[in-house]
Amino acid sequence: MHRHHLSIERPRLSLSERVRRGLGAAVTDGFFKGAAKGAKWLPIARPSVHGVAVEKDLPYRRTGRVEHTVDVYRPVDARGPLPIVFYIHGGGFRMLSKDTHWVFGLAYARRGYLVVNINYHLAPEHPFPAAVTDVSAAWQWLVAHADRLGGDLGRVVVAGESAGANLAAVLALMTSYQRPESYARDAFSAGVVPRAVVAACGIYDVSRPERFAGQGAFLRDRLEEVTDAYLHGVKLRDRRTLELADPVVALEREDAPARPLPPFFLPCGTWDVLLGDSRRLHAALLKQGSTASEVREYRRGPHAFHAFVVTPQARACWKDTFAFLERHLGPAREPAATARRPSTGRAAPAGP
Repeated sequence: MHRHHLSIERPRLSLSERVRRGLGAAVTDGFFKGAAKGAKWLPIARPSVHGVAVEKDLPYRRTGRVEHTVDVYRPVDARGPLPIVFYIHGGGFRMLSKDTHWVFGLAYARRGYLVVNINYHLAPEHPFPAAVTDVSAAWQWLVAHADRLGGDLGRVVVAGESAGANLAAVLALMTSYQRPESYARDAFSAGVVPRAVVAACGIYDVSRPERFAGQGAFLRDRLEEVTDAYLHGVKLRDRRTLELADPVVALEREDAPARPLPPFFLPCGTWDVLLGDSRRLHAALLKQGSTASEVREYRRGPHAFHAFVVTPQARACWKDTFAFLERHLGPAREPAATARRPSTGRAAPAGP
């Protein structure tokens, strides 16, 4: 391992480029935050309408920071230990929160899943690997508290969209590979590998925004913003650590995992500039032996299209998502007579 520090730097922007990017970011941020906040006022957004109860702001680290909290969604009429969805929100690593992503908590909980919807530190104030470190800590908290929450660790799904899909893939890597980073070792040592991963519309190679050079200025700005916020100025002891920002690169290295990788479901719209990342991740997973993984493309679906749950593409995506999960976890809702007993779901330790 190389012990000298590597610093990730990006070219300086001109004044006009900074102004253009700032205006574009304001429009994008305002749209997503406004849409999430406005929709929450609709009667259909009330959890009780869907038979769902929500426990807000549980700390997964005792820091007093909102970044270290989770919301837990549970169906009120479900019996027995429930399958779990560990949900990681998107937002380019630099915006949004569990509160803006309430629709995902409801969507899974109303189908019978216990949902742990997490917050994490955001860039650029907290660049890589802060988000990964938080995801690892939240995962360890879930493993320690699943029984109390009423969840079944033998049926855990890790899910996320966009940047959250990246972090979901990274968490799957940390639970399957023995890596040198302390936060990766901690996630691995928790001893639980997810049964499935739902990684929607993900960006899986953050450090190379130049691959989008052919896109228009607005899209290119948004994608370069992700890299600049998440990685700019990051100092690494080893270039390999950057793979936990670029999970597809880690999988393409073809090192064998210590534990089998879970199956991935990779939905993405055909109008999403990140579709190529989903295809590439799927190919890398197949090379690693994850033959149950699927990439599914939705015609004319833009980025994160499935968040707009009433559209035909979104409905098709959610139907396919639940079908995938049922194939790998069984039905989310079980009759009382066959409800599962608590399961540790712990993988056997790998290696000596």
